[in-house]
Parts: sequence; C-alpha cells; structure tokens
Amino acid sequence: MSTFEITGGKKLKGELIPQGAKNETLQVLCATLLTPEKITIRNVPDIRDVNKLIELLEFLGVSIHKEKESVYTFHSRNIEIDLLHSSEFKEKSAGFRGSIMVVGPLLARYGKGYIPKPGGDKIGRRRLDTHFIGFEKLGARFIYEQNDDFYKVESKSMKGAYLHLDEASVTGTANLLMASVIIPGETIIYNAACEPYIQQLCRMLIKMGAKITGVGSNLLKINGVKELRGCDHTILPDMIEIGSFIGLAALTGSGITIKDVSYQNLGIIPDSFKRLGIKLEKQNDDIFIPGQEHYEIETFIDGSIMTISDGIWPGLTPDLLSIMLVVAIQAKGSVLIHQKMFESRLFFVDKLIDMGAQIILCDPHRATVIGLNRQFKLRGTTMSSPDIRAGIALLIAALSAEGTSVIHNIEQIDRGYQEIDTRLRKIGAEIRRLKS
Repeated sequence: MSTFEITGGKKLKGELIPQGAKNETLQVLCATLLTPEKITIRNVPDIRDVNKLIELLEFLGVSIHKEKESVYTFHSRNIEIDLLHSSEFKEKSAGFRGSIMVVGPLLARYGKGYIPKPGGDKIGRRRLDTHFIGFEKLGARFIYEQNDDFYKVESKSMKGAYLHLDEASVTGTANLLMASVIIPGETIIYNAACEPYIQQLCRMLIKMGAKITGVGSNLLKINGVKELRGCDHTILPDMIEIGSFIGLAALTGSGITIKDVSYQNLGIIPDSFKRLGIKLEKQNDDIFIPGQEHYEIETFIDGSIMTISDGIWPGLTPDLLSIMLVVAIQAKGSVLIHQKMFESRLFFVDKLIDMGAQIILCDPHRATVIGLNRQFKLRGTTMSSPDIRAGIALLIAALSAEGTSVIHNIEQIDRGYQEIDTRLRKIGAEIRRLKS
C-alpha cells in the first residue's frame, strides 16, 4: 500500500493536460470484443482500472499491442471463451467494476457471458439488475450462483426487443447497447443514459458498421447487423479530471490552465463551478482559472441557500460532488450538497471536519458546507482514501492546507488519475509518493 505526503499551502501555476476519460475507456475497450478485426484506440489513460481491463482482455485471448504512449491496437480473433469458467478469470475480473461490461459483447458474439460480483468503489449499493433484466428481455437466461457470487447469462438465440430501463444506468446502457448491435432484429433502449461516454461508444460502434439512431438522447434504436468491422477511435478528455483541476485551482487560489478540454462535452460542469463563485475563462478549447483570493457562493433568485445536486446527464455528474463540496469549504456563503445516487459517498467529510472545515452531514445523501471565506486555513492531518473521487477531494484539501498531510490507500486515487503526483509537482505542488 502506498501513501502521499503533502506539504500544503502553496500556490500552483502552469498547465495541466487531462487524461483520456476513464469511463469511456472502459466501455470502448470492451467493445473491441465485438469484432475479430483490428481496432485502434487512442488517448488511453494509464490508470489502474484501465490496465486491469487490458490484462483481462489479454487473458481472454485478445491480441493487444501498445503502438506508443496512450495508443493501443486490439485484435479479438481468438477469444478463449472457456476461460470464463476459470478461477483466474474470476480473480482478474472481480477487482474492478468496469469488468461487468465484457458480458454484453461476449453474450452477443459467443452466447455466454460470466462475471463475478464486481469490486470497485465502496460508495454504497450499486445494483446490476438493469443489466441482467435487459439481457433476459433480449432472450438470455440469467443464472446467479450465490455461493460463488457469480453472475451468468447464456443464450443460443437472441433477438431485438423493447427495453425500458428501470434506471438510466451508464454501464447498463453500454452493456445492452453492445449486446444488441450484432443480434437479429430491432432493439429499442428507452431511458438510456446519454452521457458523452455513451455517445462516444455509439459513434465508435457506428464506425464499426452498427446501425444506431438517437445518439445523444435517452431513446436509442439499434438494428442488428451480422458482423462489425475494425475502426480507429479517439477517447475524449476526462471531464471528471477537468472538474477536479478546476476545484484544485479554486481551493488553492492558483492560476491554472487546463488544456484541450473538449468544452462542448462538459455540459453544465463549468456553470456549476460558477455557482460556487469560481471564475473560469474559455480560451479556444482551454479553460483558464485565475487565482482567486475570495469567491462567493450564489443564492437562488429568491435568496434561499444554493443546492448543488447530481442528476442523470445532462444533469451534473455525481462524480464531481466530492470536489464541489471541498471547493465550498473556503467560499463565502453556504451550500447544500445533495448526493442522490450513492448513499455512502459523503462519509469522507469527517476527515475534512478534522482539518477544520465547517460541514454538517445531514444524512447519507446530504451535507451542508458553511464556507470559511479563507479566514481560517485547513490544517494538515493523516487520512485514508475511501474511493477515487473522495481520494482526489482529500488530496485537493491537503494541497490547500497548512502543514503536512498524509493520505493512505492512494491506490484508490491511482484507479482514476494517471501519475497525479508527477503532474502536480510540475505545477509546483509539494507531494511525495511513499512506498510502504
């Protein structure tokens, strides 16, 4: 287990280039299982969850070649489908949640898809019913082996169907979309997630020969084709990392430029930070955040306290609420952070309270932040990262704090942020990675 040691309170300055989007990468890498032809994926981030998926695909028989930094080719010509029964497959796929998305492509192409109960963040219940109910409606049989926590779907013949999803699950939409593109008939996915990640997956599949309409909406229509071809696909910059860097600049009072952000795909993220009083300037496709000594949280038009809450796209992604909560600590004013989707994601606020933040945890979903307006600095402390997004939020808090902080379990941060310590040192952060 590794640790970060951070000496905070320093102003940062310079440019940051966001990595490729983690969530999109996990989807499009799984889509390479749908064709035996060569697929080239560009802007692949070098992070733990992505590397674990690459190892899993290689274990299943995908021929993978790293052309250069962040560029890979995939050939899924000789998949060893019987390896799904192996203990090694279970071990390799259990450690990260993105492994669930191999099921749809394998089911469509080979008639079976297995997966152990996925791991990942400990942020509350994240059910998989949407995936497996959809597979059943497409004609698959669902088997749950409770003793081994193993999920199986099998089918000798699948065909298109009408799927009204019970929730707009991003991974559920991706899985069912991939399962639908090479089976006979028309599949309609209603209440589909429509995040940029899903739009990118759709565009990639269309380049491969899939017939999909409704891209960008919550109603996708797929007419199955017999086979798909190879393609060349470039992953978007990670909007969660972009939001994290905006938060970093705001809380540390630093002037930072974030390069090549694909601004049109950020949705309401910039405006949500502006509601917290953060100034940011769009410069071509870059974002510049000037150093701000003070920033003031807006109120609603009637004067009531601002509420920042998550929602399905085009609402605010839940992955950024931890960042916004931390940013609000040094604002002028108060804000209610309402995390609707995950009931354990706000539990990390006790560590921020230990650092001097004024936060009231109302319940598992809501926290009220009373801004310090920089009248008091946070103080360094020792803490542990419970999940990816809380981990980066704690890191941002530590970089703004007076004194030295220690963050344990940084493997959680490494799951989603590529070489974050190296990149932050280049803009002036004093951060060391310690091996235990």
